[in-house]
Amino acid sequence: MKVVVCIKQVPDTKGGVKFNPDGTLDRGAMLTIMNPDDKAGLEAALRLKDQYGAEVTVITMGLPKAEEVLREAMAMGADNGILVTDRVLGGADTWATSTTLAGAIRNLDYDLIITGRQAIDGDTAQVGPQISEHLGIPVISYAQAIKIDGDSVIVERQYEDRYHEVKAKMPCLITALAELNEPRYMTPGGIFDAYKKEITVWGRANLVDVEDCNLGLAGSPTKIAKASDKVRKGTGEKVTLDAEEAVAYIMGKLTEKHVI
Repeated sequence: MKVVVCIKQVPDTKGGVKFNPDGTLDRGAMLTIMNPDDKAGLEAALRLKDQYGAEVTVITMGLPKAEEVLREAMAMGADNGILVTDRVLGGADTWATSTTLAGAIRNLDYDLIITGRQAIDGDTAQVGPQISEHLGIPVISYAQAIKIDGDSVIVERQYEDRYHEVKAKMPCLITALAELNEPRYMTPGGIFDAYKKEITVWGRANLVDVEDCNLGLAGSPTKIAKASDKVRKGTGEKVTLDAEEAVAYIMGKLTEKHVI
């Protein structure tokens, strides 16, 4: 079994975010982490490796420094890492990103593709399903449990207060929730081995069946009207009341805000 996991290096929001003049994130100037949903997807792939001997390849699109997140994934147990990086890919929205990743994945053999449900820097949940559409394979989103049944995958798909059990023939794409599992830690031996392995670096020339008009900022139909750092909240309203008055005051505010 061959599993491809799409991971993303995202800003560590605890350190704040910065923007370029065109409204896009200044990724080169920020501290970064592996996207949480993607890490859960990676762990799911590594458990398939433990159980079935699957070969796990991680792929990311980003700046050259995104090699760091691939090394982290390989230190956790992934077999191969692919970095897709090129100046013409910069500023991509979800459409251009999914087009790029699909173009890279067409070079690979795979039974299963796993992505995170969404990235914490965009929260769109669009890239995974878009990749499946580009590749012409089924997608099962919001996975909270995954198991293999012969040449098919069975997924518990989260749905409000219950789940749907969905079965699909492979190849298939799954988007994983952070709640899917508890990702393992890197090991000292894994870290050492990860830095001995070579990262495969691909650029525009390595993308298959992709047109230039669908890449990068120029190929992104989404346009940013305005972007800003998080706005600090002002001080709240302070009142001094006895217990009965306080209850009446709070209930009145909840009613006013249509909470109750």
